[in-house]
Amino acid sequence: MKIERVAVPAVIVALVLLPLLFSREPLKDGQGLRQLVIISPHNEQIRTEFARAFERWHAGTHGEGVYVAWSTPGGTSEIRRMLRSQWEAALLEDVPVGGDADLMFGGGSYEFTQLSKPVTVTDASGAERSATILEPLAFPPAFLDSIYGTTHTIADVPLYSPDGYWFGAALSGFGIVFNRDLLARLEVPDPEVWADLADPRLVGEVSLVNPLQSGSVTTAFEAILARLGWQEGWRILHRTAANARSFAPSAPVTPLMVSAGQAAAGICIDFYGRYQAQAMKTSDLRHGTRTPDQPDRIGYIDPPRQTVIDPDPIGVLRNAPDPELARRFIEFVLSPEGQSLWQFKVDDPVDDGLGPTEFELRRMPIRKSMYSMIERFTDQVDPYRIAEPVKYPNSAFRTFIPILFDSMAMRDSALLTRAWRAIIEHPGYPDRPGIVTEADVEDPVLREMLRLFDAFPSVPGPEGESLDLGDAGVLQTVKAGWLRGGWSDRGLWPRVADPSQFLRVRLGAFYADNYRRIIDLAGSGRRSADADQLPRGG
Repeated sequence: MKIERVAVPAVIVALVLLPLLFSREPLKDGQGLRQLVIISPHNEQIRTEFARAFERWHAGTHGEGVYVAWSTPGGTSEIRRMLRSQWEAALLEDVPVGGDADLMFGGGSYEFTQLSKPVTVTDASGAERSATILEPLAFPPAFLDSIYGTTHTIADVPLYSPDGYWFGAALSGFGIVFNRDLLARLEVPDPEVWADLADPRLVGEVSLVNPLQSGSVTTAFEAILARLGWQEGWRILHRTAANARSFAPSAPVTPLMVSAGQAAAGICIDFYGRYQAQAMKTSDLRHGTRTPDQPDRIGYIDPPRQTVIDPDPIGVLRNAPDPELARRFIEFVLSPEGQSLWQFKVDDPVDDGLGPTEFELRRMPIRKSMYSMIERFTDQVDPYRIAEPVKYPNSAFRTFIPILFDSMAMRDSALLTRAWRAIIEHPGYPDRPGIVTEADVEDPVLREMLRLFDAFPSVPGPEGESLDLGDAGVLQTVKAGWLRGGWSDRGLWPRVADPSQFLRVRLGAFYADNYRRIIDLAGSGRRSADADQLPRGG
């Protein structure tokens, strides 16, 4: 990375550290306790239970009081970008990186893998410096086997970094959270599969999260593509985006919007959906707005055989202020005491000191031995039994999710929705559930509208060829050439431009043009229909 491309404003770096000033208590509590600083996207309930339990465990195990302080700057993707900016600034100034926080706790395996890669800069003198954001930590193999089993994977997905940069702390699934009352008013049944979010009756009623800001939601989108295939997956995502009333900045927003009645359904992480469903059930029963024999107002479902299980990691930040305390926190998180916080009930009848004290977190433990006590779980689901490898694995899928989604949905969501409404309001659009494509209709105008809606853009290659992004087989090539600098000397984009951003603008123009053509076709179809109704003169 050249210095002229960095130019990181101090305020961006400060955003990483500012939340430390607003943790649940001041950083220095006046009692002289050792302090552990954790950067995390986790919600307040998780932070409260783990801080409380670790402070108690450390006092009992090590005979010393400690204090946990949290920094919560945003979602995992935002945190990664902020940390990267901080590292780049420090490397350019040739000062030690990190030193402000001990741990990164929470997010997906992809984000932690990125945090494990070196951040490299080149200063004005040409000197190159690099450092990883996470620092590797070694545990004995027998310890890791006791946590993760001897295979160390779930459905071919690694449970921890073999180099020790991160360790899975919990398991995450992805699914649909929904509001039964709103769906009933819309005469839409409870969703069961991803394609149900593309139902035309849900236009303006779906809450989505911007995958550019949330690594977990990007993983959910990736699951749809890897399970159902590149083209079919994008048909679902494209129509779901057209149904969206909003694109939230972080993963917890969708279940909150659904429970507040501001959206009928949305994509979310399993524990956010389950937790919100439980919270609303408790509230409804307490206030008498629902009786125990009625279905819960908020529901959550993992679409069967259409989702993935991903580890939610923890890792030590480079130059952690207290590396010993950071290591102990990881040991606690992976212990039965820490793992029981994820799924045990608050009112667990067994008096063995395990489980949360205030909040049921509704997450899947990663420690395999915990499933011998599954009868004590709030959600009696064993991911190690149900997880299976995806049908369409492709490491390039994830790279193109933010690019294509930004181009087709985020750049002009109003135009997207207008085009979608023009399609579903066409007289020839069939009144049935499921994904409707051009092959399913007879009207020539509607066929063309659906063809335009589902069309993929093409990008130029280095020899003048056109590469169709609808072909999953070309994604690795385009990724290497356009997004990894392989074709930087081929004149495919201006030399001063960022190729990723240039590509988004190019693809965004493609989709906007198609949406306008769809709207024009709808208008010409209506004019033709009106003309057919005019009296014929002699």
